[in-house]
Amino acid sequence: MSLLRSAPDMTGGAALAPADVIRSGLCIGCGACVAQCAGETVEMRLDVYGQMKPAGSRAWLNRRTMPLAASCPFSPDAENEDVIADSHFPDACGRDPLIGRYEAAYVGHAEEDAFRACGSSGGLVTWVAAELLRRGLVDGVAHVAPSPRRKAEEPLFAYTISRSVEALRQGAKSRYYPVELSGVLRTIRSVPGRYAVIGIPCFIKAVRLAAAQDPVLAERITFTLGLFCGHMKSGRMAESFAWQMGAGMEEVTTLDYRVKSPDRPANWYRAQMSLSDGTTRVEDWWHMVDGDWGAGFFQNHACNFCDDVVAETADISFGDAWVEPYSSDGRGTNVVIVRSRKLHEIVSDGIASGRIVLEPVDAGFVAATQAAGFRHRREGLAFRLTWRRAGLMPRKRVQASSTGLSARRKMIYRMRYGIARWSHRVFLAARLLRRPGLYLAWAKVALSTYHGLAYARGPVGRLVERLGLTGAEDGH
Repeated sequence: MSLLRSAPDMTGGAALAPADVIRSGLCIGCGACVAQCAGETVEMRLDVYGQMKPAGSRAWLNRRTMPLAASCPFSPDAENEDVIADSHFPDACGRDPLIGRYEAAYVGHAEEDAFRACGSSGGLVTWVAAELLRRGLVDGVAHVAPSPRRKAEEPLFAYTISRSVEALRQGAKSRYYPVELSGVLRTIRSVPGRYAVIGIPCFIKAVRLAAAQDPVLAERITFTLGLFCGHMKSGRMAESFAWQMGAGMEEVTTLDYRVKSPDRPANWYRAQMSLSDGTTRVEDWWHMVDGDWGAGFFQNHACNFCDDVVAETADISFGDAWVEPYSSDGRGTNVVIVRSRKLHEIVSDGIASGRIVLEPVDAGFVAATQAAGFRHRREGLAFRLTWRRAGLMPRKRVQASSTGLSARRKMIYRMRYGIARWSHRVFLAARLLRRPGLYLAWAKVALSTYHGLAYARGPVGRLVERLGLTGAEDGH
């Protein structure tokens, strides 16, 4: 596979500044750069679009350093996922071009206690993290949990470190919200102990890159647990959901993105908000104007240049089993990729004792559960890399190419890109003007157009079908 190098006028082939990454739209907001700072007033903040970005002096933002070039997960000079996985899992018995190196793969759920009932999927992420704590293999687990809010602009969720199973359970469930790692990385550096870190692919990559430069992190971060990822959403998606449920963000106290119900298919997402007056609001995602995940509303721009769906650098990775019969099981089911020999032992012990129920599967099954994500991040990424762009040129593991793509597929990828880009801007305008209807009307039109193009629905779909354009999202 070819490697696309960074533009020499931006990095000089080595050093990189935070401003270079931000201006190029490649900042995912992980906070790895801020965690490196010592004695400087630098922090991570939500920007006007509701995305995490580093904030500091102009001098810091424009300072080019080798450490940032080596540790930013979207740096064109950082090691890619294949190199990182090769160094951490050299003896892994399996290797696949989509899911990377692996020791074993499974589908199933946690049977013990209420891990499955209290999680978004099969409960296995929390079960494995809890098992690490119970066995004394780690002293703390860094994970995302609800964050106390005093003001509407304060985040709903943030990384924390749990040192007990009870505290860990408070962070169960999916959080489609921007978070950052700088605080927990600083804690890990300052407080001796052994830690596990749970995160999406780019965050786990950031942890691996940071640990490669910092022997303290390398010694103390003993396990990484990855989460399959479609893309990262901004905080404005939560605010949009609130608007559509008739509430303002200043009223929202808690948000559950995926309320679980055994009598509903797992992929029928339902969001629930608790408000400061003690009431709750519930709405199905498909009734939201921006509730179609694949359309790309509020997507972080950096996600357009990610090629890792399954957290290939993590010791173990978890996702939803989005194939039948599992996707119709409202109790939730995980697909699991194990790369670490030690974690494979723990998983095997759990299976033998009946505390977890898992069936072995092959790499093809895992890839099928995330088919749309792989299509967007491999085929779609190859197409996006052919587009002219300013700033840093990302270095990816796929060849820039549009060969074999139909006109309709290209239009779908461009439509998603446009929705992701303009949803931030239109929402900001509606927010500043205090006219939610401005954004909601735009989003409704954007979604119906996308559905017509991708799924042949509505007037746009009928037109697309009459034109005989092939390459719909569902494959026909």
